[in-house]
Amino acid sequence: MTTPFDWNLPYAWPRKPMLAANAVCTSQPLAAQAGLRMLAEGGNAVDAAIATAITLTIVEPVSNGIGSDAFAIVWDGNRLHGLNASGRSPAAWTPEYFGGDAVPMFGWNSVTVPGAVSAWAELHAKFGKLPFERLFEPAISYGRDGFLVSPTVAGQWAAQVPLFRDQPGFAEAFMPGGRAPEPGELFRFPDHAATLEKIAASGGEEFYRGELAARLEEHSLANGGAMRAGDLAAHRADWVDPIKASYRGYTVHEIPPNGQGIVALIALGILEQFDLASLPADSADSVHLQIEAVKLAFADAQAYVADIDHMSLPPERLLDKDYLKLRAALIDPKRAKPASAGSPVGGTVYLTAADAAGMMVSMIQSNYMGFGSGVVVPGTGISLQNRGSHFGCEDGHPNRVGPNKRPYHTIIPGFVTKDGAPVMSFGVMGGTMQPQGHVQVMVRIADHGQNPQAACDGPRFRWVQGTHVSCESGFPAATLDELARRGHDLVTVDDYNEFGSCQAIWRLDGGYLAVSDPRRDGQAAGF
Repeated sequence: MTTPFDWNLPYAWPRKPMLAANAVCTSQPLAAQAGLRMLAEGGNAVDAAIATAITLTIVEPVSNGIGSDAFAIVWDGNRLHGLNASGRSPAAWTPEYFGGDAVPMFGWNSVTVPGAVSAWAELHAKFGKLPFERLFEPAISYGRDGFLVSPTVAGQWAAQVPLFRDQPGFAEAFMPGGRAPEPGELFRFPDHAATLEKIAASGGEEFYRGELAARLEEHSLANGGAMRAGDLAAHRADWVDPIKASYRGYTVHEIPPNGQGIVALIALGILEQFDLASLPADSADSVHLQIEAVKLAFADAQAYVADIDHMSLPPERLLDKDYLKLRAALIDPKRAKPASAGSPVGGTVYLTAADAAGMMVSMIQSNYMGFGSGVVVPGTGISLQNRGSHFGCEDGHPNRVGPNKRPYHTIIPGFVTKDGAPVMSFGVMGGTMQPQGHVQVMVRIADHGQNPQAACDGPRFRWVQGTHVSCESGFPAATLDELARRGHDLVTVDDYNEFGSCQAIWRLDGGYLAVSDPRRDGQAAGF
């Protein structure tokens, strides 16, 4: 078939794309292969995605765990379905509970109800083909028998130990022998395996209403937390219609707020007002426009995005084409400018899977800041996210902390269609890098004609705040010099963690092109 991109790989990475009728991509090869096993045994792309997600909780614990949140977008062969499995705050979380102070970054009072287990159960109930218990077997085996820790994960693990070692239950779970595992060392986590067995046997009920829920409440009580079994029992994951925006003939789909996927759509809507195709990839002209569009998009998101039930305006108002033209007019093509919100008038893992029948899944789950809250419930292997730390305390702000409320959320799966047909499932994990990564990948493909592997490989920027921008050293020196001349406060960063990790599957006639970001241990696997 004719593709809209060239097949050149212009960047100095060793990774190559994989082409097959069935595919799974994620940041850890053992997890990708767990998903591939489900496909080989007759399962579908959803089965593969769930098995991959479950396995990631054990083989990449530095980014996610059983106590994570999750989102997913599924192409079922005919249409898209969105799943928001992020958790809500405990009922006791009023502004007064925190005394007017910010929600803490770590510990039990940074934990909202974990939603990942509900994502696995909901996805399987709606689309799964294999028995639910079968999807847990690879992860249970790695927990009970152990797995060899990769150098990348070992490095992330060791870097996080000083931050989390004093959180309740962390050292007992993740510091065997008083330290992080070394590269190549066997790590066993039998408590984790036993908990997965309980979740598998109960279809997830044990986590939200059974013995595991009682143990979470007990540990919360013992450590000054507000979480109770009733909060867990009240949790629900929601099937939602993805929000969307057009870009150069493609349609880009994201989960609606409380997720930050709308940031990518706003930025792309702004960039559509400029002729990026006429500018060289990695040039200062192209990168400058992307940075300025991202800044404007984040300004709006930080002002308006929250739990969708608490937003002061519907997401569609932020995506209005006339409004985005007005936002684009604020950009000076030759000078960096501060950004503020407009007034509309109208530590994460990502995975994707696709099967020969045409089903495609874009899925992401996360503890947020590496090991998240740092809290691990003794005897269960459940490490808990710290998503509550994203709440604010500003009176009247839609994202102000409150009871039974979802916080502003960073994790976002992406999906691209064209004329109603599926094109690409993709994601770029990494906190606020995620929507910026979605924008940069789409610009590389749609404007600069790069193939998905090159779009994953290419150097990235990360807008931080104000005019502060982190850049990978892979950009040409002339580009960095010119960006600095235009007023961007640049910091060149060689730490791959700063710029996220992309995984993508592009649909071809008769199969898929699957790619995995070389910034991680990831793998695109298929047959």
